[in-house]
Amino acid sequence: MINPQDIFTISSHKQFEKMALKVFRFQHENNVVYREFCNFLNTDIQKVKSLEQIPFLPIQFFKSHDVLSDSEPIQETFTSSGTTGMIMSKHLITDVSLYELSYRNAFSEFYGNIEDYAVLALLPSYLERDGSSLIYMVKDLIELSNNENSGFYLNNYDELISKLVELDNAGQNTILIGVTYALLDLVERQKFQLKNTIIMETGGMKGKRKEMIREELHEILCDGFGVESIHSEYGMTELLSQAYSLGNGIFECPAWMQILTRDTEDALSYVDYGKTGGINVIDLANFNSCSFIATQDLGKKYPNNSFEVLGRFDNSDIRGCNLMVI
Repeated sequence: MINPQDIFTISSHKQFEKMALKVFRFQHENNVVYREFCNFLNTDIQKVKSLEQIPFLPIQFFKSHDVLSDSEPIQETFTSSGTTGMIMSKHLITDVSLYELSYRNAFSEFYGNIEDYAVLALLPSYLERDGSSLIYMVKDLIELSNNENSGFYLNNYDELISKLVELDNAGQNTILIGVTYALLDLVERQKFQLKNTIIMETGGMKGKRKEMIREELHEILCDGFGVESIHSEYGMTELLSQAYSLGNGIFECPAWMQILTRDTEDALSYVDYGKTGGINVIDLANFNSCSFIATQDLGKKYPNNSFEVLGRFDNSDIRGCNLMVI
């Protein structure tokens, strides 16, 4: 029997691959939806000996099925945002402590001790709905920072501007984590020259602004906040782990998460480093749901296991729908 908390002790690719194969067999045995998907692909479980041979469940299944590898009671249900009438993804969580361990350990790996920071959150579109895994994480990080200045901001931009300037001038290390359109709104109101503040965008215009290419977006934000680089978080409802970019849009994963890039014309084969493909994520923190997810994102993977996100598949909701009957 695997102890899911062991995933947070992984320290090498060999360890990761060994654990991923164990998790694959566990989920194939215990997750009805995933097992039926593997059967649909005629997967011979005994022949799966490498990460590339593991079937990746299309992310759309989180919209149409209860993706569970566990029969314990549901502790939390995380849901995706979306426009009215869209079917939302739902991630059923039977052990929320795995999510907490994942984001706490990842934050520590990339940024150090949370108590060294004031954490300011500008996430209006997430705050205005229930079931956001991002809000769950940021709320916890705010509390763990033990800093009286940490907190959420909704539409009170003037208060946030004052707080940012005050903290930065006082030499307080600060992280401002914000949804993209709200960060743009902020720098249109006020131009900053921040010396002690990390700006982290979580992606997404949420229908509030036109989409931009990353280079243009980060140039505007760097200029507006007076910082040299913009950090980014790559996460989603269907994953319990996040990758982080410390600048230039190049993301790195924590030790229990990796990505592969699949051929856009043949979902069961992979492209070389530096070539554009569909992003497949192995997230071992998804122990009680499914750790092997074929996302709708396009990206490139590099030899040091870093990657960048380039966009999304067109008609992504249509792809794979012939499998939805499973």
